[in-house]
Amino acid sequence: MTDTLDPENWTQTRAAAHRMLDAALDKIEHATEGPVWQPLPDDLKQALQAPLPQQGAGVAAMQARAQTLLPYGVGNTHPRFFGWVHGAGAASGLIAEIAASAMNANLGGRDHGAIYVEKQVVDWVRQMFGFPDVASGLVVSGTSMATIIALKVARENALGLATRSDGVGAHRLVGYASSQAHNCVARAFDLLGLGAGALRSVPVNAAYEMDQSALAEMIAQDRAKGMQPFLVVGTAGSVNVGAFDDLEALADLATKQDMWLHVDGAFGAAGVLSETLRPRLKGVERADSLAFDFHKWLHVNYDAGFVMVRDGAAHLATFSSRPDYLQAAGRGLAAGNPWPVEYGPELSRGFRALKIWAQLVEHGTDKLGAMISKNCAQARYLARLVQDQPALTLLAPVASSIVCLRYGDSDVVNGEIVMRLQESGIAAPSVTTLDGKTAIRVNITNHRTRNCDLDLLVDEVVRLGKSLT
Repeated sequence: MTDTLDPENWTQTRAAAHRMLDAALDKIEHATEGPVWQPLPDDLKQALQAPLPQQGAGVAAMQARAQTLLPYGVGNTHPRFFGWVHGAGAASGLIAEIAASAMNANLGGRDHGAIYVEKQVVDWVRQMFGFPDVASGLVVSGTSMATIIALKVARENALGLATRSDGVGAHRLVGYASSQAHNCVARAFDLLGLGAGALRSVPVNAAYEMDQSALAEMIAQDRAKGMQPFLVVGTAGSVNVGAFDDLEALADLATKQDMWLHVDGAFGAAGVLSETLRPRLKGVERADSLAFDFHKWLHVNYDAGFVMVRDGAAHLATFSSRPDYLQAAGRGLAAGNPWPVEYGPELSRGFRALKIWAQLVEHGTDKLGAMISKNCAQARYLARLVQDQPALTLLAPVASSIVCLRYGDSDVVNGEIVMRLQESGIAAPSVTTLDGKTAIRVNITNHRTRNCDLDLLVDEVVRLGKSLT
């Protein structure tokens, strides 16, 4: 037994690594084949309930066991994964993750190569969205974390930096978001001590976009009650139907009302690269903060989110804290200031930026944008298929890549159709509720999806619907 965790036999380890790499590449290469989703078999579930190992089984056994998991993911690499908004991943992410794992870098700070990759990504995001050079950014796990970071900067902007030590006190802050906004906004209010009840839910119009008149009236009513409206959240790509709020109008209102404009662009913000969706994102460049995910419509492998704040100095002041053991230095390993930890809550941070960098370097923004435009065209194609089927109803306008449809009039039947599609492995849409009705929700954020996949989906929905009624 060696006195390190390094292999005793590097040849054996290389062989195991190559087997794993080949299996992983096979998984990606053949992602269009087989069932979309299948449950983990009972024998594998049982094997994953083993006691804590005291003696190691070796690299070959570990690799073989890990490889057995490959067919049993959530299914989002498959072209007929239509549930929720998951990106499909790409081979570039696998290659980048190998390098990142070998480096094992902590991107909380210090002066090393990985930090410069993240700085490059931040600068590229500034360029993508037209933010000023003074804007700051941070790679994070996802939009949920990005929203917490952005709204903390907004909170301190409203209450002052003393909040960092004194707490929020008897604040009367209130914010506003569409009734279609993602729940991560309310969760951020909760976690930041503002209370989820301080987030007002603004009604939407027939296109599921925030009602601007209702918003203005709600702000006026809250001011009259002595509340302090400080934040408005614009949604760029709502989860239910893919709708986009009017960001230009919200930017005008935020300026007039002296409020912070945050844009939740979890998947829709990537549309800035698409000729189809770019007009819907007019005004995003005026936002005070932006949260979005690279792991959704830009297909960077999970997880890879991003937060950008227009006022980089305010962002830094909100989080910067350098105790004695993290002292800054002008040279050596502790240089490279300010550190990423000064822009968010995490000191231990993986090298997520490398897979983002790799995706942009390999494919470029033109191709990534074209994939987004393709998905939007496919959503319109699916909507036409639905409208051509007498038994199917389109429940909402198609704003981007999400189509909500319904078979007949039974909520139970529509829910069962989705369950049977998932369990059969044919397709994996999800269920949502629109205007009190159960909807079959089809999201297309997958570069592998083909029109024939949508033809099959509609045929199967109709077939199952008939068999259930």
